[in-house]
Amino acid sequence: MRVVLAGGGTAGHIEPALALADALRRGDPDVGIVCLGTERGLETRLVPQRGYELALIPPVPLPRTLTPQLLSVPGRLRGAINAAAAVLDQAGADILVGFGGYVATPGYLAARKRKVPIIVHEANPKPGLANKLGARFTEHVAVSHADSPLPNATFVGIPLRREIATLDRLAMGDKARSYFGLLPDLPTLLIFGGSQGARSLNQAAVSAAPYFRQAGIQVLHIVGPKNTEEPEPSSGGPQYVTIPYCDRMDLAYAAADMAMCRAGAMTCAELAAVGLPAVYVPLPIGNGEQRLNAQPIVEGGGGLLVDNAELSADWIARNLLPVLADPARVAHMSEAAGKMGRRDADVALARMVHDVVRSAGAAR
Repeated sequence: MRVVLAGGGTAGHIEPALALADALRRGDPDVGIVCLGTERGLETRLVPQRGYELALIPPVPLPRTLTPQLLSVPGRLRGAINAAAAVLDQAGADILVGFGGYVATPGYLAARKRKVPIIVHEANPKPGLANKLGARFTEHVAVSHADSPLPNATFVGIPLRREIATLDRLAMGDKARSYFGLLPDLPTLLIFGGSQGARSLNQAAVSAAPYFRQAGIQVLHIVGPKNTEEPEPSSGGPQYVTIPYCDRMDLAYAAADMAMCRAGAMTCAELAAVGLPAVYVPLPIGNGEQRLNAQPIVEGGGGLLVDNAELSADWIARNLLPVLADPARVAHMSEAAGKMGRRDADVALARMVHDVVRSAGAAR
């Protein structure tokens, strides 16, 4: 089987694609996998790191408003479609699986042109433009929100890395805390804002450092590579560990009793899968999808939700510290979060790929 994956640009598109690739390769080491991408996206680093072939096509960002850029789109898109079609031809593709973003649009159009079967995967509650288009070309649509507006939607969840999907937080807790220089027996809060950090989270958390120490709570804070916020050094009290970047998020999750973070689709899916309750602080820009990502988990009892503008050291002291000081409540929230998660979305999507390819072969 030969599969082309279209999921470039951001980690939210690339990581589910790579998780699917891993699941397909576990099932059949000889499966052919090619990832579509552009020279601008994170895929130039992430895809080769995971051992997969990357085929670059011209980037064609679609403007959301009427601008002079719009006039150049048809010609540029035509070139990207032809480049994507050439990749499908060279790979001998049996199927294209798209994950949204600007790489997916030419991928979907090229697959339709070459009569290659398509699967669309949508991670967000509000589908993007590319997946709205792709869903018109196929009956095979996998979604991560049961009430997705896309036609022919089948709930699958978001494919996750195996080190996350198979994580046993309780079994790994002591080892994980030791890895980060934390004590084994104190309530632990994990703070992160994505690969680049989040300034408002950093500022509120660092300002709350005295409150954490006074409450006996240790902190693991992934501040981001460009962060300038650091807590005042303290000779006493629990640890407040800051690191610029973490490439072992499985251990970070295992070390924590609770998290404070943004509410991207991948973040929400990972935390729910491992049963880690969180204070979700949705990004205050965009179309509000981060709030929609977190709401089902919060409404199910697996987290708290606070607007970015309301987050402060005082809010943390009033609302978060009492939760961390109550082990029974944290345990209840952890159980509730875990009920909202899905650990086998990669396997389910891989099964869909096999079924569609098999059906397409039988139809020929």
